[in-house]
Amino acid sequence: MKENQEDNCLLYEDDEHQFIWFGWEEEEGSNSFVQTNQCLIINGDQGYLFDPGGTYVFHHVLEQVTRYLHPRQINTLIATHQDPDVCSSAPYWMKATDAKLLISRLWLHFVSHFGLDEPERVVPLPDRGAKLRLPTGDHLLLLPAHFLHSEGNFSIFDERSGILFTGDIGASIFPAGKRTTFVEDFEAHKAFMEPFHKRYMHSNAVCRHWVAQIRALPKKVTMIVPQHGAMFRDEQVEAFLSWFEELQCGGDYLKAIYADQPV
Repeated sequence: MKENQEDNCLLYEDDEHQFIWFGWEEEEGSNSFVQTNQCLIINGDQGYLFDPGGTYVFHHVLEQVTRYLHPRQINTLIATHQDPDVCSSAPYWMKATDAKLLISRLWLHFVSHFGLDEPERVVPLPDRGAKLRLPTGDHLLLLPAHFLHSEGNFSIFDERSGILFTGDIGASIFPAGKRTTFVEDFEAHKAFMEPFHKRYMHSNAVCRHWVAQIRALPKKVTMIVPQHGAMFRDEQVEAFLSWFEELQCGGDYLKAIYADQPV
């Protein structure tokens, strides 16, 4: 596995398939922008870009992508949900590529406010999710992750590599000097996840439902890549699923939130 914490990381590679992570484009400790991870799958000669990011990171991510393929080879952009850090760069990507943008049906008209010139290239995803066939015959599974945290939200499972891109599920926010590419000490890492998850995720019932879906996948998850912060691999995958399955969050703290108690 090739790693460069400041640039990109090749998470999986065989003769026909690559899964590449881009991250840490923001300066460490910056309070102006939340750090984001973008992922690119290359299957055959086609590219699939997950959560392309905000307008701020577009040029950096485009530069990284062109190390691997020409932008016109990008077939599909997939946005896990509608937040600006996820896909406000979509108009730029749709000018630089011929790709279609896949996003929840709930946000079909919302993303038009980012300034899309060709809204007909935006494809609404049904609530039940979808199965996207790749040139090699492998699939990307677009798995429902609704209310975690967005009303219309998806996780993306790459069957070939076993890598699960989870959007905001599993996100971590590091203080200056603490960031890592991969989680090494899960117990220590929880401190970087808990504040965000307790307030932004819907409830334990929804967390449990999502974890049950992930455990039922026909192939074992080898790695979890969230949209923010460090990735989970090996035994850390199960550590995260077990933690998230038991997490009290969102509506579970409703009385405390309305009483203006910190959660």
